[in-house]
Amino acid sequence: MSQTGWTDKRPMSPHMQIWRWHITMLGSILHRFTGIGLYVGALVAAGWLYCLMLGPGYYDAFEKIAGSIAGQVVLFGFTLCALYHALNGVRHLFWDAGQGFTPKVASATGWLVLVVAIIGAIGIWLAAGLVPGVPGILPGLTTVEGASA
Repeated sequence: MSQTGWTDKRPMSPHMQIWRWHITMLGSILHRFTGIGLYVGALVAAGWLYCLMLGPGYYDAFEKIAGSIAGQVVLFGFTLCALYHALNGVRHLFWDAGQGFTPKVASATGWLVLVVAIIGAIGIWLAAGLVPGVPGILPGLTTVEGASA
């Protein structure tokens, strides 16, 4: 590999070990992962509808799995993915309009999207009464055993 005229000892292309991590880099990676999470969530929703179609026995089995700790983690993750992906999508719409590209604004909005998505997901679960033992403020939406509206 001959590099005529290249005198810099650093690599020619950026590498993960060279770049200093920052929130916009994390936001880009999280946007991709949350997109994958939404596909997984769509498959779970399709499975839920399929079990609903098959009858009470299948639906009860699905509800038991969804009500387990692992099922609740998956469903909370789906909520978090949906919020983050939607909020970051709005951020990207501003970027498409040419707004928010300065490093300070890009970092601030990156943190804002991350924090609002986490607080929003927790708020949705608390409001809906999906956290066992915590009464929700939206009556009639509780599905987790032990939670009350």
